[in-house]
Amino acid sequence: MPVIKSVLKNVRQNAKRRAVNRARKSRLKTEIAKFTAATKKDKKKLYPAVQAVIDKTVREGVIHRNKAARLKSRLASQIT
Repeated sequence: MPVIKSVLKNVRQNAKRRAVNRARKSRLKTEIAKFTAATKKDKKKLYPAVQAVIDKTVREGVIHRNKAARLKSRLASQIT
């Protein structure tokens, strides 16, 4: 365990950030799983909500924008 005060603070901050990021990523995965399990008719209704969650996850800095684009593209291809 570190002794320096600033490093101890960094450890606390990193733990807090990791917990928040894990929760955000978990929410993203849950929404994608709901979308994937839905019927074709329901997917049209669910897509805007899932897209919003993906975009919000990018804004929060949890995933990269290219990954978000890839996810949205794959989900959109399930609709058509």
